[in-house]
Amino acid sequence: MMVRSGLEGLLAENCRSLKGRRVGLIGQSAAVLPDFTHGLDALLRAGVNVTALFGPEHGFRGAAADGASVENQRDPKTGLPVYSLYGPTRQPTNEMLASVDALVFDMQDVGVRFYTYLSTLFYGMKGAAAAGMPFWVLDRPNPLGGLKLAGPLVAPGFESFIGVVRIPIMYGLTLGELAGWMNATYHLGADLRLAPMKGWTRSMSFEQTGLPWVPTSPAMPHLSTVRVYPGTCLIEGTNLSEGRGTALPFEVVGAPWLDGEALADSLNQLDLAGVRFRPVAFSPTASKFAGTTCFGVQLHVSQAQAFQPVETGLHVIAACRAQNPEQFKFLETSWEGRPAHFDLAIGNSQVREQIEVGAPVDEICQSWRAELAEFERDCAAYLRYA
Repeated sequence: MMVRSGLEGLLAENCRSLKGRRVGLIGQSAAVLPDFTHGLDALLRAGVNVTALFGPEHGFRGAAADGASVENQRDPKTGLPVYSLYGPTRQPTNEMLASVDALVFDMQDVGVRFYTYLSTLFYGMKGAAAAGMPFWVLDRPNPLGGLKLAGPLVAPGFESFIGVVRIPIMYGLTLGELAGWMNATYHLGADLRLAPMKGWTRSMSFEQTGLPWVPTSPAMPHLSTVRVYPGTCLIEGTNLSEGRGTALPFEVVGAPWLDGEALADSLNQLDLAGVRFRPVAFSPTASKFAGTTCFGVQLHVSQAQAFQPVETGLHVIAACRAQNPEQFKFLETSWEGRPAHFDLAIGNSQVREQIEVGAPVDEICQSWRAELAEFERDCAAYLRYA
């Protein structure tokens, strides 16, 4: 049986809970029905009075580049106002909500802490609570499943828009479940309503849901990208290319001064679970090393259930540093202007410091096992699916 999203469940009930309300929709281009109808179109056809739209990073229609500030605009298809929640303003203001009685959040996420849609969810709930209006979350699958937890929790002082709450890199919840946890843990006071999925279980791969995969952002084109992203996005915090500006963002890693053949050999000798490395050469058209040939590796995930992306990403960084310690560097700043981007992504400065002194990656990963177990216990009460 195909999994039914929260949007489909809402439509099956003829959107009764939204009738008579002026609705603001926080959404993006990947929030579709199985026939690829966009959620906004489906709600309008169902007679829901959508009066305002709110867009996250990449914008409501998904065209903006990663990290690019998005402006307020009019939606070209519907003429509705689109308020940006990825620019100077991250939380819906009373002015933005003047024509709205209820907020509805419908976004397909990737299940990774530093993917900013969960931060938009957090601030959306805060805005709804401040305005005294209900907040609906239309739930969708976590494409990484609901069983894997990985990476350290965000340490005090390292909060940012890519680490807004104290959760691991892979947090193993749906956004609906995470909303309940955030609302309670951070005392947001939101009048939270959940439109749950039907038929989803925590052990499901995204392919098993029967739902179509639509790119969630310009650099997240494929499910294969999603699988490696929790680890290879950490490359952003270094002077290595993470493959932006190529057809394989986050699936290839390299630099002009690396030896791809030797790098692939050293990584394959580690015999990491569920992945093999192939030497590649690539020339990004944008971002780091644009127009320059880079040498490195492509990650090929052979067993998704066994694959450990965060651990693997750290092994890749450590291997690149070991091959050319003179050239390899961690970036000193981030998109938010705070040093260092790697620290904000991983959630602390300790991991970077350990890599810089050559600590074994397996030892680094062991250091966060206890806090992962604690997080798993803390969020158990907010799980909605078996």
